[in-house]
Amino acid sequence: MSPTAIPPLSLPFRRLAWSNLAAQSAEQIGLAAAPIVAVLALGAGAGGTGLLQTVQTLPFLLLSLPAGLLADRSSRRRLMAAAEALRALSLIAILILAETGGLSLGLLAALGFLGAAGTVAYSVAAPSLIPDLVPRAALPAANGRIELARSAAFAAGPALAGALVAWAGGGLAFAAAAALSVLAVVLLRGIREPVRPAPPPRHILHDLREGAVFVLAHPLLRPVLLTAVFFNIGWFVLQAIYVPYAVGHLGLSAAGVGATLAVYGVGMVLAALAAPRVARALPFGTVLLIGPFCGLAGALLMLLTVWVPSALVAGLAFFLFGAGPILWTIASTTLRQAVTPPAMLGRVSAIITMATYGSRPLGAAIGALVGGSHGAAACLAVAVLGFIIQALVISGSAVPRLAALPEAA
Repeated sequence: MSPTAIPPLSLPFRRLAWSNLAAQSAEQIGLAAAPIVAVLALGAGAGGTGLLQTVQTLPFLLLSLPAGLLADRSSRRRLMAAAEALRALSLIAILILAETGGLSLGLLAALGFLGAAGTVAYSVAAPSLIPDLVPRAALPAANGRIELARSAAFAAGPALAGALVAWAGGGLAFAAAAALSVLAVVLLRGIREPVRPAPPPRHILHDLREGAVFVLAHPLLRPVLLTAVFFNIGWFVLQAIYVPYAVGHLGLSAAGVGATLAVYGVGMVLAALAAPRVARALPFGTVLLIGPFCGLAGALLMLLTVWVPSALVAGLAFFLFGAGPILWTIASTTLRQAVTPPAMLGRVSAIITMATYGSRPLGAAIGALVGGSHGAAACLAVAVLGFIIQALVISGSAVPRLAALPEAA
């Protein structure tokens, strides 16, 4: 095989990729529709949407580690199917409440928490399952395919959610999301997961400590983890107030909000398509720098809209938020899979997911607090600070010096 040849991706992996596309689309439609419905139908402001974001992201903080333990000690495919079914049930419940007039901000947040619990288990198990379905040489291509599906969902989901809410109210948007979740479960049934040897009986705390020590002591995984934490804090400070900010300050309609959010997905799609060429043209460590610095540039552009209230500037900011970090996600996931022993991959993925996604409710809570007391402009300034820190962390680490993917642990 030539150095640039990529092994073909197996049929089980392709089913996983399609399931991931359906699951990610369901998540993005639901996440985009929830704050729009909260603002337009339930009268929520910056504080209310910040609280909604906090509750919807809290499962990543609370449930990532239990999900990682399950992923290392049970069938990852069955765990993902059960998790996606849970999300479908939560979306159906929101649909029923919306159609019967019984939906409130509290119920929307509670059911969003339930759906996000399913998202956590799916998100932790999927990266751990990929190395079982493709050879190591195909990991970058496989991760790129997964991220391309996620990018397509980010591109289409918010725009579709905004259009559906504007056309027929929130019910239709949640119905579409529920149908996609069910489709994701069906696709997972066709995957034959390789049998893994049963792990020895050990105490849960020992397993968690082993995974945490591995991540925190690793010279490459530790800065990657810290960079992702500060990126997500800054990102969700911004996300917590964006919808009311876009409606009130930028003068956007529901469809306009969905369109600007969709530009984020467009950036992801284009970057995911370009990822193989970027990976061939640049050293591996350089690829990992693109995301943090694109995030910083996007945050500075969004802050600029305080003085230049332009939907085009906001759209460009979201494009950068999508384009750079998708290259980061592909490369950092491949790095994690390459350097982590297979028996620890579920726990390591869970620890990184808990720290990075778990920082989202912290960012959303900061956004709700600062937005409610000092306004959206102050939130955007705080978000910029988070993006500055994450760029400094990754720049000062050993990661930028990587010429290629390191050897397995």
